[in-house]
Amino acid sequence: QVQVMESGGGLVQAGGSLRLSCTASGLTFENYHMSWFRQAPGKEREGVSCIDGAGGREIEYEDSVKYRFAISSENAKKKVYLHMNSLQPEDTAMYYCAAGFGGMGWQWNQPHKYAYWGRGTQVTVSS
Repeated sequence: QVQVMESGGGLVQAGGSLRLSCTASGLTFENYHMSWFRQAPGKEREGVSCIDGAGGREIEYEDSVKYRFAISSENAKKKVYLHMNSLQPEDTAMYYCAAGFGGMGWQWNQPHKYAYWGRGTQVTVSS
């Protein structure tokens, strides 16, 4: 049984940092792309960042988080991390980790491309 679980969310002041962690079990990690999505109240779920499980050579970021967020992985532990710096109130959202198989037609920032999702961890940035 595949399980994806996030941790590390919380309340932080603007300009602060957080590290989110995601653990995936029950799947062959190197066969999947692992991504972070976020969803704020009243908004659509959006892709934040993606890393390939085969070695981290393919990395993507949503434009607004480039140079502030960094994604990394520990394949042996089946973990993915999202290091978030210079957080702003507009980063406030529920953050989700997801596993997608990739392949033909792969679009990392499209939620429907992902087979497995965690329940999310809340990130709140105060001004």
